[in-house]
Amino acid sequence: MKKLYPGIAPSILAADFSHLADNVQSMIDHRISMIHFDIMDGHFVPNLSFGPALVQSLSSQFSILTDVHLMIEKPALYVDAFIRAGADVITFHVETVSEEEARTLISHLRSLNVQVGISLKPNTPVETLLPFLPLVDLVLVMSVEPGFGGQSFITSALDKIKFFFQYRQDHQLHYFIEVDGGIDSKTGPQCQLAGVDILVAGSFLFQKTDIKHRLTLLGHSIS
Repeated sequence: MKKLYPGIAPSILAADFSHLADNVQSMIDHRISMIHFDIMDGHFVPNLSFGPALVQSLSSQFSILTDVHLMIEKPALYVDAFIRAGADVITFHVETVSEEEARTLISHLRSLNVQVGISLKPNTPVETLLPFLPLVDLVLVMSVEPGFGGQSFITSALDKIKFFFQYRQDHQLHYFIEVDGGIDSKTGPQCQLAGVDILVAGSFLFQKTDIKHRLTLLGHSIS
């Protein structure tokens, strides 16, 4: 199992799908070792993206950590398919499950040797995640309303990152803190100062030239 680590997780939602393998290879060439998949069902969020087949296609072609973010209403129905497709990390949304369902899902993912993340939308209070923080490997803070790439960063995400950073220290926990949405050369460093470990970046990386320079602006070391 490929382990999580601090760094940059390019979101392929913003990639050029006519040259997707080339886009992923370019990230690998720049010493990126994980990619982020935004899975959307058209119900929990107002958009559709892709499913296990795309995850399997890339995970079988590249030795890279697959960070799968399920923005779907019934995650328990689909996690096994994404695990078979090669997901190394599966993150689900706290808004989609009861506390009992969340605990059952976390236990199921653990039994299959998959790293577990839990996420919350911008308007969901941080306290909603407290029962699960000792149980997960990753906390994903959404800094835009999930559903579409290219949105502007919601600054209240910085307070959430600071909260989870301090809570981790105070309770001697070991989860990673990830942020997703509106990450660029300004907001990325702000999130890192707040205590984030993993930056999910899409439009800023894939729809621009000079990838090396843009990764450097996000604190990524190419050498």
